[in-house]
Amino acid sequence: MVSVATLSIIKFLATSAINMGSPLSEAKGLVLCALSMVAWSCLSLAAQASDFNKDFDINWGRGRARILDSGQLLTLSLDKDSGSGFQSKNQYLFGKIDMQIKLVPGNSAGTVTSYYLKSDETSWDEIDFEFLGNLSGDPYVMHTNVFTQGKGDREQQFYLWFNPTADFHTYTVLWNPHTTIFSVDNTPVREFRNLESKGVAFPKSQPMRLHSTLWNADDWATRGGLVKTDWTQAPFKASYQSFSAEACVWVSGSSSCGPMGQPAWFTAKMDAGGQAKMKSVQRDYMIYNYCTDTKRFPSGFAPECAIM
Repeated sequence: MVSVATLSIIKFLATSAINMGSPLSEAKGLVLCALSMVAWSCLSLAAQASDFNKDFDINWGRGRARILDSGQLLTLSLDKDSGSGFQSKNQYLFGKIDMQIKLVPGNSAGTVTSYYLKSDETSWDEIDFEFLGNLSGDPYVMHTNVFTQGKGDREQQFYLWFNPTADFHTYTVLWNPHTTIFSVDNTPVREFRNLESKGVAFPKSQPMRLHSTLWNADDWATRGGLVKTDWTQAPFKASYQSFSAEACVWVSGSSSCGPMGQPAWFTAKMDAGGQAKMKSVQRDYMIYNYCTDTKRFPSGFAPECAIM
């Protein structure tokens, strides 16, 4: 909501412009500029003051998802009867989305904790983090994917280089018209660039909600489905805190992002330092890359594989 003080400033700018003899169009321009700055200011404020009660709806689980600590903590749980999940109230068309997650501890084999952006269209866009449960002592597998117009098959998987169950870690999607960057604790691990000029579809026109679910996938999640979920360990629990969305909110067919006052993330591209960090992670921790799987793609790789 725009404050009375802010509205007064906008009125002052417009009135001053008219009194000084400026054309009405210029006065309108000042108002639009002020409103644009207010919009970005409100978005930044919302990101800093996250409240799961205000930002998300629990949409699955019959009480297995809980919002605690006055909206500062959210937990999902999974038992033999059901998993659970939540989704953002807002839809976004570009943004920098952060969430701190503490994954299922102990023997989590067969479980999957998903954290992703997804549109509502039949030919949907989607940007995925999925965390595949493990036997106690084995590393978690972080699974990433990008869907454009309903087509995925762009999986890259990594071992996490820390224990993601001992504490919260930050998982980030930076999505703008130029690129999509996946990061863990501010370290980039994957980039999917806009290569439409090379014939590669890019998610840029469908607004998406943020979703997260905890569910049973023991037919494939751990060692290709060889290790099944041990239900004696249930309920399994994942925890979330410190959600942040510096983003363009999509409301009634239009974006909150105006042509003026765009923040740094909207035009950001990965610099040389980020590229070096990403290549180091991929060299040391990547365990699967769709761009090198000749058995799965005997007729040739996706066109972006030759460019990335």
